Parts: sequence; C-alpha cells; structure tokens
Amino acid sequence: MITYNSENVKMPAIRKRDTSAWIRRVAATYGKKVGEVGYLFCDDEHILAVNREYLGHDYYTDIITFDYCEDDILNGDLVISLDTVRSNAELFHKPYDEELHRVIIHGILHLCGINDKGPGEREMMEAAENRALALLRE
Repeated sequence: MITYNSENVKMPAIRKRDTSAWIRRVAATYGKKVGEVGYLFCDDEHILAVNREYLGHDYYTDIITFDYCEDDILNGDLVISLDTVRSNAELFHKPYDEELHRVIIHGILHLCGINDKGPGEREMMEAAENRALALLRE
C-alpha cells in the first residue's frame, strides 16, 4: 500500500491512483513489488528537523528515504520538502510537476537499490529517473 500525507503544507495536486500505479510499474522494472510505502510531503523546516534528528545532517534537502525493504518487497518512508522541490524546479528550469514526480520516484529508486553518492552513481540515478518519467508519460 502506498500512502500520501502532508505536514505543514497543502497536499500536492497529484493523481494518487495514477501515481501509485506508476510507482508499481517502475518497481516492477527492477523486479520489485511495493509493500508499505509512505510519502510525507512537508516544508523545508520539517525536513530539516527530520534530517537533524534521524541523520545528524544540518541542511535542507528535497527528499529523505528511510529504507525498510525486505528481499524484493519495497517498504519505506519518504519525506519530501515541497519548498525545496519548488526551488529546484526554478533552479533547473523544469516544470514544478515534473520535478515533483522526479523526487517522488527518486525515493523509490533508492529503495530499488540505486544510489547517487558514489562515483558515477549520480549519472546512473539521473538516467533511471528519466526512464521512470518516460513511463509516467505513457
């Protein structure tokens, strides 16, 4: 089950049923099934507090992914700052909706085992995001 909640922000205007079906399709391309995945949309101050409390990081970010996966079943909590998504959309000259979906799937790709911190991993993540976004448009 995929759940969507918000804290300190209005719930983004996403089509939850379509978004959930897309997430399941993307997961299936990696041989994974979606178990319990929870999205929490929030503001910058909330994600900063989460980053400090759980990761010991003192900075803003667009998404934090908590991975509780077991075998090929995706389980996790994904915290997304809509403030940072909006700032990044402006910075990268992308439509807000596209950037939001990129971040939504970014967390799922992490749960599928794709990283973005090591050498060459960022490019691999970006390519995976682009493939996933293409599936959304189908």
